[in-house]
Amino acid sequence: MMDTLTQTAGEWLIMALEPHYWWQIACIVIAASLAYLINRRVQGVLQAYGERNAGFRHIAVRSMKRLLWPLSLLALLVPAKAILDRYELPTLLLGIAISVLLALALIRLSVYFLRKAFTDSLLLQSSENFLATVIWIGVVLHLLGWLPAILGLLDSLALSVGDAHISLLDVMQLVLMVVLAFTIAMWLSAMLSNWLKTSKHVSPGMQVGFSKFIRFLFLALAFLIALNVAGINLSSLAIFGGALGVGLGFGLQRITSNFISGFILVMDRSIKPGDVITVGDQFGWVEELNSRYVVVRNREGVDTLIPNENLITSEVINWSYSDRNVRVTMSVQVSYDDDPEQAMALMLGCAFSSPRVLKVPGPTVMLKEFADNGIELQLLVWIGDPENGSGMLRSDIYRSIWRAFKDAGITIPYPQRDLHIKSGLPSLGVGNERENDEI
Repeated sequence: MMDTLTQTAGEWLIMALEPHYWWQIACIVIAASLAYLINRRVQGVLQAYGERNAGFRHIAVRSMKRLLWPLSLLALLVPAKAILDRYELPTLLLGIAISVLLALALIRLSVYFLRKAFTDSLLLQSSENFLATVIWIGVVLHLLGWLPAILGLLDSLALSVGDAHISLLDVMQLVLMVVLAFTIAMWLSAMLSNWLKTSKHVSPGMQVGFSKFIRFLFLALAFLIALNVAGINLSSLAIFGGALGVGLGFGLQRITSNFISGFILVMDRSIKPGDVITVGDQFGWVEELNSRYVVVRNREGVDTLIPNENLITSEVINWSYSDRNVRVTMSVQVSYDDDPEQAMALMLGCAFSSPRVLKVPGPTVMLKEFADNGIELQLLVWIGDPENGSGMLRSDIYRSIWRAFKDAGITIPYPQRDLHIKSGLPSLGVGNERENDEI
């Protein structure tokens, strides 16, 4: 290895003393200067276009700027190398520069796809670092001329299974193709999902449904294409399909049920993002519709993950299924000594003490019943934001009613009971004499 490095360094030193070496440096300097000017001009155009069109930002203007410099420099160096090759002049330095720029462009393009396809996490950052390291190692091995020998060594480490010859190189190629295909599939599905979210002609439920279907379709196609490119016969997947069917029958039926239930929820549009629902004792609004569960957030900011199967097989109250307007009922009792008509007028005036109360349909007041402790009145108001709950609304209106009743002298009665003693105590000598006591 040391002899090879010494020989390579000697060749570069000899090349540096020849005039052709300076011609290559001149080509690189001129190409870098032109690429800088082109990059600066195009970046200004991209920045101005991104500021005028907010929808253009999802294709990552910053990532395009990062890719612009190595690609523009490559666009200038590749023709320069072709011209020098045409006149049979040495191009070793240009070849090194082109290899380095290709690696840099490949790394930045891969990072762009990874960040668009997956959410930011420590695993994503580790994957980016690992990918960059592998690419740079490949470039170094290529420049040193060791890459064919390394590939041959990996291909020699093989196992024979029947007629199939599986080498370590084949496994690495398969993993690379699967990862590449899955990443591109996730990126394309994310792009189409973002486009669907900006469409005004597609309902939120259908947006989620199309996004799920597109992602599932792209991932399945990516897996099949990766296997085909890697040289694996797709007919050999029959055994795998049978094993998968047995697994679904025994251990994965709940997962499959939740997955299919998610598509049913999306297609029948019974639940969509933003709906206010009650499932059992869980009340909140739908944040997300995922393939296995639905995220429901309550008023305390706590997210509950409810399996899709539960929403299909159990009773669900959807407060905003066809209309987001919800009626809130508040009961108040007044004394029998007060005028209920006056109290009802005051309650109607207090209905708009909360800005959330709708004017159409407007609030109403009715006399519900003559209760034990007083006359029970009910105030009915409508709100258009059920996801905000009714606790603060009731508090505002009740406080306003309390102040209005107090100013008008209307009494809210205390709970009371009448106790009638039908017979006296014999020890007191009351006998059978009847006596009524009101307590």
